[in-house]
Amino acid sequence: MQQSPPQSRHLEALLDFYLASGVDAALGDDPVDWVRLTRIHAEQRQQKTPMPPAGQAGSGAGNLDQATSTAANLPAAAAPSTLAGATAAGQTGQRGSASLTDHGAIPDQAAIAAARDLAAGAANLEDLRACLDSFEGCNLKRTAKKLVFADGSPDARIMLIGEAPGRDEDLQGKPFVGRSGQLLDRMLQAIHLDRSSVYIANTVPWRPPGNRTPTPQETEICRPFIQRQIELVNPDVLVFLGAASAKTLLGVQDGIRKMRGRWMAYSINGREIAAVATYHPAYLLRSPLEKRLSWRDFLSIHSKIVQQ
Repeated sequence: MQQSPPQSRHLEALLDFYLASGVDAALGDDPVDWVRLTRIHAEQRQQKTPMPPAGQAGSGAGNLDQATSTAANLPAAAAPSTLAGATAAGQTGQRGSASLTDHGAIPDQAAIAAARDLAAGAANLEDLRACLDSFEGCNLKRTAKKLVFADGSPDARIMLIGEAPGRDEDLQGKPFVGRSGQLLDRMLQAIHLDRSSVYIANTVPWRPPGNRTPTPQETEICRPFIQRQIELVNPDVLVFLGAASAKTLLGVQDGIRKMRGRWMAYSINGREIAAVATYHPAYLLRSPLEKRLSWRDFLSIHSKIVQQ
């Protein structure tokens, strides 16, 4: 008769599954009983009573404030929306507008408008970086190690924009410094450019936990900052590395296969900037046959700069 594996093997298998799924960040030290916390919040919404003080949700439930902040850092589909809205409501027991100092709250339109006003007040790139350093409206900042603001020359004619930092970028505080960044460097060298002649940034300046895709709320709260960054750099050409950054800033809905290589226009302050999307270097590492198409895109970028 075959014996079942010891409990330790089950735990190892679970850890292997988490690692294979890209989970490499612990968001809380205590276990969280999501079912119990969600039920507590639902009951209190019916009674219209305040949430219980932190640590009084019951044995094994963990600290409620910590649980709520953890929920906000999970993907939108995984985090209970009613629980994530609890801290935004304060002690009123009902959902209200999330302020920039509400930890763990999903940003609403008021918070996004506040981020837009903050970004618009930045007179230069140094001010904009300082704004992001002090900004508390995006939950990703709470799990990221460093702000990944930009790299390259602010006077560059070409600005490249990705989606969000990865592990290596989070450690160094610079965009595109891992394997995909090394490939990007080689692609730039092929058209006689390097990091000193371009400017590189991301739509989201903080790494999402486990390299997951930023949620729409996280992207929207960060969008005013990358828009202001483009205004301040004022490049002649925008290059979107991957479909995500193009969709965020151009509002297009096409996939990258249909979008790439097609010149579009990004409107800013009454001026139209030539813009093009190409494959993200991380995708090219997984699909090297597509490099030939990216090579065509970069040749087109080079021609566009020469013509202007």
